[in-house]
Amino acid sequence: MSEHPDEDGDLLLRIARGDDQAFAVFYRAHLDAVLAFFRRRLCDAELAFDLTAETFAAVAVGASSWQQDAPPVAWLYGIARNKLRESLRAGKVEEAARRKLGMERVALQDGDIERVEERAASGHAALEHELAALPAPMREALLARLVEELEYEQIAERMGCSEQLVRQRVHRGLTRLRAALKVQR
Repeated sequence: MSEHPDEDGDLLLRIARGDDQAFAVFYRAHLDAVLAFFRRRLCDAELAFDLTAETFAAVAVGASSWQQDAPPVAWLYGIARNKLRESLRAGKVEEAARRKLGMERVALQDGDIERVEERAASGHAALEHELAALPAPMREALLARLVEELEYEQIAERMGCSEQLVRQRVHRGLTRLRAALKVQR
C-alpha cells in the first residue's frame, strides 16, 4: 500500500489520464492484498486470480469514475466486492473489462496456482497481523465499513459514537495499515 495517504489518489488521477506507469505502481502496491481478499472468500485459486485481474482491469478502465472524496483503497475494494458478487451471481468471472482492454484469459498451470496461493497467504497473514495491532474501536470501524459494507451512519449507531468519529477511525486505520504493509514489502 502507499506510504502517503494521498499517493493512491494521485495515482488514480494519473491512471484516469492514461498513465501506464501510475497503473503499474498502483497494481504492485495492492496486488497481494486484493488477491488475499479473494482467496479468503473463494476455494478456487484460479477464480481468485481471475477476479483479481478483473478488478485491476476495471481500475484501468474506470479510474475516472473514482470520486476524490472517497478513500482510494475503499474504492478499489468496492470494485473487488462487486466483481465477487457478479461472479457468484453469474457463476463465472465477469469478462467485460478484460475484453474492453483486449486482454486474454490466463490459463494457470499448477506452479502458477501454487504461487498465487503463496502470495495470497503471505498477504493475508500480514494484513491479519496488522489488523490485530489496531486499537479495537479503529479495527471495528474499519471492518464494518470495508468488509460488512455498512454506511458510516450505521457504524456510528452500532458503536454509539458520531459519524465523524467513525470516519476518522476508518481513515486512520487505513493509513496505519497502508504504512505498516508498505514497510513489510
